[in-house]
This record gives sequence, structure tokens and C-alpha cells, in this order.
Amino acid sequence: MDVSARKRIWGWYFFDWASQPYATLLLTFIFGPYFAQIATAEYMADGLAEEAAKAQAQAFWGFGLLVAGLIIAILSPILGAIADGSGRRMIWIWAFSAAYIAGASGLWTLAPDAPVLTQALILFCIGFIGMEFATTFANSLLPSLAPREEIGRISGLGYAFGYLGGLVGLILMLLLFAESGDTGKTLLGNDPAFGLDADAREGTRFVGPFAALWYAIFMIPFFLWVREPKRAPGLVRRTEASLNALWASVLGLRRRLSLASYLGSSMFYRDALNGLYGFGGIYAAGVLGWTIVQIGVFGIVGVITAGIATWVGGYADRKFGPKPVITTSILILTAVCITLVGMSRDSLFGVPLAAGSNLPDIIFYICGALIGGAGGTIQAASRTLMVRHAEPTREAEAFGLFALSGKATSFLAPALIASVTAATANQQMGFIPLIGLFLLGLVLLAWVKPNGDQDEWSASQPSSP
Repeated sequence: MDVSARKRIWGWYFFDWASQPYATLLLTFIFGPYFAQIATAEYMADGLAEEAAKAQAQAFWGFGLLVAGLIIAILSPILGAIADGSGRRMIWIWAFSAAYIAGASGLWTLAPDAPVLTQALILFCIGFIGMEFATTFANSLLPSLAPREEIGRISGLGYAFGYLGGLVGLILMLLLFAESGDTGKTLLGNDPAFGLDADAREGTRFVGPFAALWYAIFMIPFFLWVREPKRAPGLVRRTEASLNALWASVLGLRRRLSLASYLGSSMFYRDALNGLYGFGGIYAAGVLGWTIVQIGVFGIVGVITAGIATWVGGYADRKFGPKPVITTSILILTAVCITLVGMSRDSLFGVPLAAGSNLPDIIFYICGALIGGAGGTIQAASRTLMVRHAEPTREAEAFGLFALSGKATSFLAPALIASVTAATANQQMGFIPLIGLFLLGLVLLAWVKPNGDQDEWSASQPSSP
């Protein structure tokens, strides 16, 4: 079937739409907080004090993410090199899509009366690994969709479309399924849909099957319309040759200052951003005393601004290039972290607030909007800047290295937040390390070429007769 270029692009957009709910619904706003609640209750039943139980639940969740991150970090560049060598990437997306669906579906089993925490965490990590690997291979198809000057706009629109999907999914979950722990009612004030039992938290647990079904349905346009770029027979390599080429690329980073600096920069600022995503809900619950439904509404605000900002950011990327967009986003996110450190329920940068003041809530909603907007924009622009550093015919390997840099220190932000929080006995102080990580990323960005290595690749191509 002949597929137009426009359909291929729209099919590629649908990957972001289909996969985004894993991050929005499962990692950040619905299942993650639910897992922490269930784990905390289980540890308290075993005799731990409430604060110790909360810490234990957070540590257990973090350990699972650490293991998943290490698996992704180790295997992403290897699988990318193999895919580049064979010229086949869609088959990998099919395989990891199956892992996404299986892992997400299994989260239904985490019931509050007899929770099997280890099983639930393993299932979550299976789906999470599937989502991350599928994303790596989907990203590697980006350079084949359009000319280089259009890549930034397409990347930004893809992220915007994905955030819109996450927003729709989150709204549906809050309105129809996820119940408040206090009332057992959804955001509309009704019982969970389809007769789900609120006492057994079935509405909230449905988030896993919901995300799996969402992915299965909305990946159909991707698989129907996206095509792999055709490879000349001479460019197909054996697995051993592909892995040797990958190792040569790693060793060659010392001769590619711009790429090495960019991978280092993105490693730090993406780790800090993931820290904001992973601990924002915990901050809202612990410092401000918000419920899961309130956190979900907060998520809606963040996702809306993320969608708008990535759409606008895509055009800014096209006009100014990805590097200025990334720089601006880092500065915004650093300011957000400073605000979180200086704010509590009853004070702002040391200035006492009136009892019952809503100012911290308002400020945190603004911070959520900024995190969503700057976070979405920086991810889209990062994808574009990676394309500018990717050698033609080896894009999957390049995005494997990109995934490696994004996961190599995935433990760092959670470890630093936990350590500083424990040392200071202050939840807000735990965000101080994120300021340092963002600033490290900003410093390393100074050595990154705005056009990456594309000028060199273009110069190396033979001139047209």
C-alpha cells in the first residue's frame, strides 16, 4: 500500500499519542501515587510508623525504577546498533509494544486488601521498559520523515500531540474511574464507571488496563502508515559489525566534542526533569496535603501547558534552532526548583503566610504549568538536536546512545533527593540537588554546536553532478 508522506508523519505522531499515558497516568499522576499509598498502608500494618512507612514505600518504588533504568541504559544502544545493522526497526517496536501492553494490563492486580507489591512493581517495570525501548526505535524513524529543516517542527508537534493524548486520558480517568480515597467518588462526584468497586479501589486500578487498551487502539495508525526507510543492500551489517560500530562510536565521542557535551548535558538536565516528574506529586501530597484527585487536576494543568508549549516550541525550534529552546527551558525549570525549595504550606522564602492561605496552592499550580510547558519543550527540542548529531544510516544507534545518556544516571536525582531530604529532615530542601543538575546541564551546553554535526555530514557527501 502506497502511503503518502503526510500520512507517515501523522502515523508517527500517533506513537506519542498512544504511549504518553504510561508516563502521565501510570508513572506520575495515578498509579505511582496509588502504589505509594498501598505500600505505605502495608508497611504500617507491619508495624512501621507512618513517616517511616512512607519513606520505605518511596524507596521501594525508586529501587524498581532504578533496575528498569539500568536495563534500559545497558540495552538501548546495543539494540539500536543491531537495528541499524539489520535496517529493521518496526519489528522491535512491535515486540516492545507487547511488553507495554502486558505490563500495564497487569497493574490491575494491585488490590488494597492483599497487595503483592513486588509483583506490581515488576509488571510496572516491564511496561515501562517496553515504553522506553519502543520510544527509542520510534524516535530513530524521525529523520526519515521530512527534510532536516522540518524535523524540529515535526518533533515539537509530535510531543504536543502526545501530551494532548495524555491530557484526554487523564481527564477520562479522573471523571469516570479514579476515586477519591475519602469519598470513593470520581471528580464528577459519581461512583466509578462500569460498576467498578470503589472500596476495592477498582476505579483507580483500572488505570493499567485503560492505558494498555489506549495504546493498543491508537498504535493502529502508526503501524498502518509508518514505513521504515529503504536500505541499500550494501548498508546492511551483521550483528557483530553493528556492535563493533557502536563501540567505535562510544570511543569516538572523545573526538566529537559537541556530541559528547550534548550527551552529558542532556544526561543531567533530563535526570533533573525526571526528578521533578517523579517527585512533584509527592511534594504536593507531603508539603501541601493534596489528595490524588487534586494531584490529577494539577496534572491536567501541566499537560495542557505542555501541549501548548511544545506546539509553540516546535516553531521556535524551526526558527531559532533547538539549542536556544533548550537553554530557555533549563532556566525556567531551575527557577521552578528554587521556588519549590523556598515554599511551604505556611511560608514563602521565609516570609510567613496567613493561616489557611491559598497562595502556596496557586504558586504550585503555576509551577506545574511551567514544568509541563518547559519540560515538554525541552524534550522535543532535545530530540531535534540529537537528530542533528546523528550520522546518516545510524540513527537508531545514535538514539540508543541518547537513551543511554538519559538513563545512565537515572538513579541520581532520586538518590540525591532522598539523601538531602533525610539529612535536612525537610522535604523542600530535597529539591536543591535538582538545581545543581540543571545548572550542570546548562554549563555543558556551551560546548554544543547549534547544528550538531550536520554541517560535517553534508560536507562529506559527494557533490551532485
